[in-house]
Amino acid sequence: MSNKKLIDAIKNKGKNLEAEMSFFEHLEVLRWHIIRAVIAVAVFAILSFTFYDFVFNQIIMGPKNLDFWTYRMMCKVGDLLNLDGFCVEKIPFNIINTELAGQFMLQINSCLLMAVALGFPYLLFEVWLFVKPALTDVERRSASGFVFYASILFALGALFGYYIVVPLSVNFLANVSLSTEITNQITIDSYLSTIATLTLGCGVIFLLPILIFILSKLGLMTPQFMRASRRYAIVIILIIAAIITPTADVITLLTVSAPMFILYELSISVSANVHRKKQQKEKEFYTN
Repeated sequence: MSNKKLIDAIKNKGKNLEAEMSFFEHLEVLRWHIIRAVIAVAVFAILSFTFYDFVFNQIIMGPKNLDFWTYRMMCKVGDLLNLDGFCVEKIPFNIINTELAGQFMLQINSCLLMAVALGFPYLLFEVWLFVKPALTDVERRSASGFVFYASILFALGALFGYYIVVPLSVNFLANVSLSTEITNQITIDSYLSTIATLTLGCGVIFLLPILIFILSKLGLMTPQFMRASRRYAIVIILIIAAIITPTADVITLLTVSAPMFILYELSISVSANVHRKKQQKEKEFYTN
């Protein structure tokens, strides 16, 4: 009996050692994925730093200039449809710096934000490489386009945020005036964080179909539930759009919320496709 206990103890010890080795091996793999991701971000940050004049003048300060693409298009639409007040004529605020290292940190932070935005597809690729070994062959095939579609959706969302949400928000907030005695003096940190939050936030929101696809694969989301919750989703989308663009203008509100409605309906189609394939596989399994 004692020999059997000894043999079982040795086997259990071997299993524990194997599990510990597997855990540390996973940590080592994760460490190299993180290192490569950090290197990629650093490369894009250096690239942004090299062309910082363009980054600052054309990208960061773009939504503050009246010749920004969105403002020019708004003026053309206003003239075409005879809409009074639709053309942006002024953006009355000044950008100031209140900290000694404020402009230096502006350069660092803006380069890092540009690096994250530009390097987002590669960051997704590293996530995919880390998760891929744990998936089955069927799961790998079904998620083979994850990086491509997620990158496309993020890029579309970021462009929508930068060219639609950001200028509409900047225009509205800059023209809010409670008194002529108050002058808008906006710190550079507040301005940069607003642009970055709205741009990257819209990019993340546009990843909704990818999230629904993953939840549907895990069985946590069904098209029936999403269709039944459509009325609640509409209210939530309108609330999110109102928060993103704090304006009483109905046209602006609908402009921001329209892509979210489209994304929700697209997510229902994605979930329905996943659900249909699951049912087909189950039918084939029981038939055979």
